[in-house]
This record gives sequence, structure tokens and C-alpha cells, in this order.
Amino acid sequence: MPTGFHIHLVSDATGETLNSITRACLVQFEEVTAIEHSWTLIRTTGQMQKVLQGIQQNPGLVLYTIVDDKLRNLLVSSCRDLGVTLVPVLDPVMTALATHFGQVAKGLSGRQHMMDQDYFHRIEAMDYALAHDDGQSARNYEDADVILVGVSRSSKTPTCVYLANRGIKAANVPIVPGCPLPAELFSVKNPMVVGLTKDPSQLVQIRKNRMEMIAKDEESDYVDLAAVREEVVQARRLCSEHGWHVLDVTRRSIEETAASIIQLLHEHREKRGLAAVREA
Repeated sequence: MPTGFHIHLVSDATGETLNSITRACLVQFEEVTAIEHSWTLIRTTGQMQKVLQGIQQNPGLVLYTIVDDKLRNLLVSSCRDLGVTLVPVLDPVMTALATHFGQVAKGLSGRQHMMDQDYFHRIEAMDYALAHDDGQSARNYEDADVILVGVSRSSKTPTCVYLANRGIKAANVPIVPGCPLPAELFSVKNPMVVGLTKDPSQLVQIRKNRMEMIAKDEESDYVDLAAVREEVVQARRLCSEHGWHVLDVTRRSIEETAASIIQLLHEHREKRGLAAVREA
């Protein structure tokens, strides 16, 4: 069984969908080394010819998201002639949706990246996340969908950025020993507050790595295991006192953490909706 192979990702848009699907699948094959060839924004016959030349030079599995019939047919027939396996990644989903909706897909490239209302909503969410990162500003907390709190290096910032890419306004506030949290945090009514926590030993290692990166090597409570343990305990206690959700992100990727927050946010909004109905 070969341990390495070529895989071609052919897309008429940015290729993000293909890359995400491919990554999710490849991690299940630990002993396989994939040599990826990414072909993006393929929208003309000339561009497709270059793709086919690349496939011919390095034969391998071809995954594609091409909606233009002319380009699809060229890719399909050429790959058949080359004897390589071709997988239309979106076809099963598109077929199911077309059947369910009783409509035919438009067949337009890159529609998911059009500058529609959702696009501008994501930009607004990103601006909000950057303006409210690491407790920089307590203004407009009520406009947030989510406010993340947690000790230093508990993945608050990257999680907020990921959520912003999903159109979710997220602020984050660090819990620092001896430093009071902004009063505005305790009076918000609309946002859901979530505490992120992490194993103290892992936190210490991450913080030490961070200090090495910025050329700081002095010893302090910031990297003292006993002090960090107490810091985590106090942060958890704070969240418990205020009824905030707590997520342990020790073994979670940013994507997994964000997915859990999105699920909690959905439940939070449902409860608020029910409460509003009762009040009415």
C-alpha cells in the first residue's frame, strides 16, 4: 500500500470548501502522506487546460467543485482519458437540495462569497471582535452575541475571530488576578457569557512558549504551576457565581470550541425567545 499520493483540489472559487473537506478526511489516514495540488478560481477553458496538464504530470485523486457545465464536462472527460479518479464533492448535497426544494441550482461560481447582507454582517462582526479584543473596550457590550472570559492564553482571541467569520459578534475579556473585570460585563442582558478554561499544566507550557517568543525569561506567577492552578480555580468560581457557561478547551481545537459556543448560543436565543413570549 503506498504511503504517499497526489491529490488535486480543483475549484471555481477560493477552494475553502474543498480544503476543509479534504483536511477533515485526510486526518483519518495517519500513515498516508498526501501531496496536495490546489487549483482555485478556475473559470475559463484555458485555466482548466493548465489544471489538466498538472494532473497529467502528477496523476492522482481529483476532488472538484466546478458548477459550469462546460468546464465540468472538460474535466470529467479528460480525467476519464487519463484514468484518474474524479470526485464531485458537492454533487450529493446539491442533488439532495434540488430534490428537496424542487428547484434547479443556478450553477453560478463563488455565490457563497458574494457581497450580500451576510457578507457585510461578517465584516461587521470582525470589526467588533477586533475592537473588543482582550478587554480593550467595554463599550457596546450589549451589542455582542457572545462575550468570552477566561485566564490568559485560554484561546479567547482566536475563538472570537473564528466566530466573527461566522457572523457572530464576540468580545473577550481576560480574567487577570488582582484586576477587576469591567462593570459593564455584569450588567449585560442580551449577550451570552462563556468562560473558557484549560488544564493548568498546558497553560503553563503555552505561557512559557509565549514568553520565549517575546524574549522574556523572568520567573513569575504567570508561569508558576501552583499559581496558575489557583488562577483557573478562581476563574471557574467566578463563572459559577454568575451563572456563566464554562467550556474546557484543553483538548478542543478552535473549530470545536466555536461549534460548542454556537450550539450554546442557539439554545440561549431559544430560551430568550420563549421568555419574551411569556412576558408578552
